[in-house]
Amino acid sequence: MKRPAPIPDLSAPSRRKRALSEEERALWESVARHVKPLRKKAAAAKAQTAPDPITHHVAAKPIPIKTAASIKSAPAPRPAIPPLAPIGRRERAKLSRGRQEIDARLDLHGMTQTRAHRVLFAFLQRAHHDGLTFVLVITGKGKAGSPDTERGVLRRQVPKWLSLPEFRSLVVGFEEAHIGHGGEGALYVRVRRAR
Repeated sequence: MKRPAPIPDLSAPSRRKRALSEEERALWESVARHVKPLRKKAAAAKAQTAPDPITHHVAAKPIPIKTAASIKSAPAPRPAIPPLAPIGRRERAKLSRGRQEIDARLDLHGMTQTRAHRVLFAFLQRAHHDGLTFVLVITGKGKAGSPDTERGVLRRQVPKWLSLPEFRSLVVGFEEAHIGHGGEGALYVRVRRAR
C-alpha cells in the first residue's frame, strides 16, 4: 500500500522587512520634513525615534528636490485650429433678406492672387480685431474670355484660402452669398470673435 503524499503547508510565509536603501531613506526623510500632521499629537516624540541600527552608520546623501522653477516644462502645445462651421440657415436667411447687417465689404475684383490673398488676410484681421460678425467678400465671377483661359480664379481660390490654418483662426465659416449680394461671385464670411 502506498502512503499518501504529505500535505504541503499553505500558510503564508513570514515576511521579512527589507532595509531601506540610502536613496530611499534620504527621499523619505526629505518628504517627512515637508509634511505637516493633520492633528497635533505627540508628533515630536515620534520624529525623534531611534535610527535603524543597520543604516545608522551610513551617511545619507541628500537628494536634490526638484522645484517647479527647476523643472523645465515642455513648451505649451499649440491650440488646435478650430474647424470651419457653415453659417446657420436662419442667419443666412437674415443676411440675404437684409435683416442681419453685413458689417463690412471687401471687393477683390481685378487683383492678382498674391495681392488678393494679402488684402483678404489684412481685411479679416481688422474685422476680427474690431469685433465684426459678418463680412461680404466679393470675388467676382471671372471674365468670360476664351475657353482656354481659366475663369474666376479668385472665385475658386478664396474658399481654399479661408480653409487654411492662418485664416481659420479669424473665420468661423463662410458660404456663397445670396444673388442680391453677388451670388456665386461673393461670400458671406462669419468672423471669429476676438478673445
